[in-house]
Amino acid sequence: MSKVTVVGAGNVGATCANVLVCNQVADEVVLLDIKEGVSEGKAMDIMQTASILGTNTRLTGVTNDYAATEGSDVVVITSGIPRKPGMTREELIGVNAGIVRSVTENVLAHSPNAIILCVSNPMDTMTYLIHKVTNLPKNRIIGMGGALDSARFRYFLSQALGANANEVEGIVIGGHGDTTMIPLKRYAAYRGIPASSLMPAEQLDKVAADTMVGGATLTKLLGTSAWYAPGAAAAQVVAAVLGDQKRMISCSALLEGEYGEKDLCIGVPCILGRNGIEKIVEFDLNEEEKALFAASAAAVHKTNAALA
Repeated sequence: MSKVTVVGAGNVGATCANVLVCNQVADEVVLLDIKEGVSEGKAMDIMQTASILGTNTRLTGVTNDYAATEGSDVVVITSGIPRKPGMTREELIGVNAGIVRSVTENVLAHSPNAIILCVSNPMDTMTYLIHKVTNLPKNRIIGMGGALDSARFRYFLSQALGANANEVEGIVIGGHGDTTMIPLKRYAAYRGIPASSLMPAEQLDKVAADTMVGGATLTKLLGTSAWYAPGAAAAQVVAAVLGDQKRMISCSALLEGEYGEKDLCIGVPCILGRNGIEKIVEFDLNEEEKALFAASAAAVHKTNAALA
């Protein structure tokens, strides 16, 4: 029996829970929130689709009852305030750090062996905070950002190419921020054909630029943070772990010398399996990409310093 807890029944958390249920990723999912009735109502709404969609995963909504999360294999933390138009992810650090710290302590009290997936922003810094609070092995703490950023990159690539998004390859590394993420244009491809040979350089540059502000663009349109793709990206990471998929997904991981960085959580290609982050894959970056990664790392270090 596999069990997943999603903490935070807002748009992202509820979407993650819905995708987990619809795809039957786990046998049991618990959706927890501090606001009375929200998680219970959303869980009931989602479960009423079971006979329509033919799903068998059991979803339970609870209000601040961490005992209900006991024995979770994976815990997804989405708690915190979302972005508003004009806000950066980094501006959320003060409020969200306290929330993430409290949630982490509570879930580990009931599921000491759980793998933790951090979605809360600023995501790289919140992932780093979880490491500092828990001292868990690095493989058990994953930041979701790169999975979402890479999905957005593939979306913009597919739009530019007029291609099926499932046949497009693209990965984003670096910080999960509008100015810190690095869409690896050199590795972008369509059915193995480099994207650089299928579109002009300026068009590929625009794809990368659109990717970097993908979240801000949606926040401006929606008036709050996006939720469908973030929730689905979190569920994708959970599925890779529970299914022992050995799948390469860009995630925020604690670096200990990889890519020339240490004491830092930042987006890098990871092999995900039943043990969480089973391997960090080091791409052969050129000098330009190395410089971009170093600048991104410096920016994340600076944000981390605000935790002190």
